[in-house]
Amino acid sequence: MTRQNAGAAGRDDITAGRTSLGIEFGSTRIKACLIGSDPADVLATGSFSWENRLEDGLWTYPLDEVWTGLQSAVADLVADAHDRYGVRPATYGAIGVSAMMHGYLAFDDDGELLVPFRTWRNTNTGAAASELSDLLGVNIPLRWSIAHLHQAVLDAEEHLPRLASVTTLAGYVHRMLTGQHVLGVGDASGMFPIDSATGDYDEQMLQAYERLAGDRLPRPLRSLLPAVLPAGAPAGVLTAEGALLLDPTGATAPGIPLCPPEGDAGTGMVATNSVAPRTGNVSAGTSIFAMVVLERPLAGTHHELDLVTTPAGDAVAMVHCNNGASELAAWAGLFTRFSVAAGRPVSDDAAFEALFGEALAGESDAGGLLAYNHLAGEPIAGLAEGRPLVVRTPGSAFTLANFMRAQLYGVFGTLALGMRVLADEGVELDRMFAHGGMFRTAGVAQRFLAGALAATVAVGELASEGGAWGIAVLASYLGRSESLAEYLEETVFATASVSLADPDPDDVAGFAAYLDRYRAGLAIESAAIASL
Repeated sequence: MTRQNAGAAGRDDITAGRTSLGIEFGSTRIKACLIGSDPADVLATGSFSWENRLEDGLWTYPLDEVWTGLQSAVADLVADAHDRYGVRPATYGAIGVSAMMHGYLAFDDDGELLVPFRTWRNTNTGAAASELSDLLGVNIPLRWSIAHLHQAVLDAEEHLPRLASVTTLAGYVHRMLTGQHVLGVGDASGMFPIDSATGDYDEQMLQAYERLAGDRLPRPLRSLLPAVLPAGAPAGVLTAEGALLLDPTGATAPGIPLCPPEGDAGTGMVATNSVAPRTGNVSAGTSIFAMVVLERPLAGTHHELDLVTTPAGDAVAMVHCNNGASELAAWAGLFTRFSVAAGRPVSDDAAFEALFGEALAGESDAGGLLAYNHLAGEPIAGLAEGRPLVVRTPGSAFTLANFMRAQLYGVFGTLALGMRVLADEGVELDRMFAHGGMFRTAGVAQRFLAGALAATVAVGELASEGGAWGIAVLASYLGRSESLAEYLEETVFATASVSLADPDPDDVAGFAAYLDRYRAGLAIESAAIASL
């Protein structure tokens, strides 16, 4: 299709409402993405930057900024569509909302927020998570919604007698737009454990928790939680009030159908075509996590693994690490500043490309160097706080190439500890799809990740818009008859360009040696936390 014809097709899709609008609330940006009748075709995008804040010892976002950000991102998208095609969207074929998972949004019967939004970053739920993990026989991470709720129960918080509903950020926005207290199964699986056989909350676990909570909660847990829906199921329509929340100009008409709201992990799986068994994805940003779709239940309970689901309800093992590529970016920034001080400034992108390229010349085990990227606490590594460190012995080969390879390996270090648990469970992978800014430099981070996981790693063009595009695709899937995996494989990704990196045996052996030292060196991290 020529560019002129593609522009005409996009304009026709927008005018006729043959579009899907995806909105994702990330930890630093709210993004909007518009796709056309071809779900692989991104017609327009918009965004709004925001940041969490620490208030009274808890990480939060003010809810008024949710709506300021949503409206700004959508207005930015509308302006982008007009700039590209000369038309402004007045309606959409479908809408989807996604957001960072977990956390705690508690409301009374009138829909009033009872306590400030508690995000997934809060780690004050240790007592609750431990008690729940023992009670339910599955790992309940600190960030899960049920951990936040039970911590409020343990602390006898004064808002509990008025509690009428609990939801996630995506569930809250969806409810305000449609009036429906529902959640996609993937996002719901980060609130309370899901039974993949029923696609709903695990009934025996619900009953076990209700016996534990007793009269400390004002109503049964099931009535507090959102109803669970699979991908493709109808999840309400945009109300007149919701239309004005989305677009206060009044240009957007109500009545548009919405798909089930989802979490960022689920939309990441969609954006990387990783919803079928034996596939998975790695998302690297401020945090880093891996999602692996399981063929069978795991034999044991592991604190390194969360058990969640795909947006279709299939069981997924999640390895979530709080620390991703931020320390790597900090070192790249230091070298960029050196170039300025030396009178030969280079751009950020040029610095990354040069440093990543140098890493390829490093020894396969990084020459005995270790790099710990822990700016924050890391539960998988047993660290309550973070202390970024570079460690070497007198005999280490301290070169720029080894230093940068160690930094890249360090991004994957804690992730690899969790992935080794999956390997010990006999979980096998055909392909891992990687996305995130560190994979933009071709052939470096992708290759090292393949060595770290001993699995083929794919990087593709469509994942660049991330979760906002993923939830737009889920909106386009609304009401379709084929499975989600079939829709992605045969329609969305049918012509996608994907680069594959197979594991290099030297990288596999070198990273394994690095990881052995990394695991042993965690005692250094613990000592640094105690001393500094």
